[in-house]
Amino acid sequence: MKRLFAGLLLASMLDASAQTAAPIARIQAMLAKPEQLCGRFAQTKQLAGMKKPLASSGRFCVIAGKGVLWRTLKPFPNSLRLTRDEIVQLQGERVAMRMEASREPTVRMINGVLFSLLSGDLGQLATLFEVDGSAADGAWKVTLKARNPALARAIGAISLDGGAYVRTIRMVEDSGDRTDIVFSDIRTGPGAVLPEEAAQF
Repeated sequence: MKRLFAGLLLASMLDASAQTAAPIARIQAMLAKPEQLCGRFAQTKQLAGMKKPLASSGRFCVIAGKGVLWRTLKPFPNSLRLTRDEIVQLQGERVAMRMEASREPTVRMINGVLFSLLSGDLGQLATLFEVDGSAADGAWKVTLKARNPALARAIGAISLDGGAYVRTIRMVEDSGDRTDIVFSDIRTGPGAVLPEEAAQF
């Protein structure tokens, strides 16, 4: 479950930076890079050996300098907040799970990747991922494959596509589990973040 949360957070952050892809310059020119970005997501997870996928939906926000908020609204309310120092799962106002970067090496690595994406740290990303991508006619596709075994176990292989923002993401774990996410209703600027979301930062 922790690996899935971490993977979802990484996926939701990919719309904040174009620098992970090749050809980097063309994709960078296509992607918007707002200080605040929120939207809706619809997610399906297909577990290996199970016929029926698990479905969920909700909202996400990416705020530069603060972190990520991933709010599952259906089928059950649940929030995940990531900052530089920790990942926290919230059920209502109750903390259901907390992973601190100081104690969990994988969290530190994942946080490093997320903030490298935000800051466009190409050297760090190239060290951690094998990157492949293409861009044409205002659209792009990217695949990321983690070089580090621990990061690969936490995140898996990621493929995504989009234009000004990411549209779809697919994550495939070593176990064969597959997660597909579709983003919609993207909003940017100060009004993008709802008051209850801002309060969680």
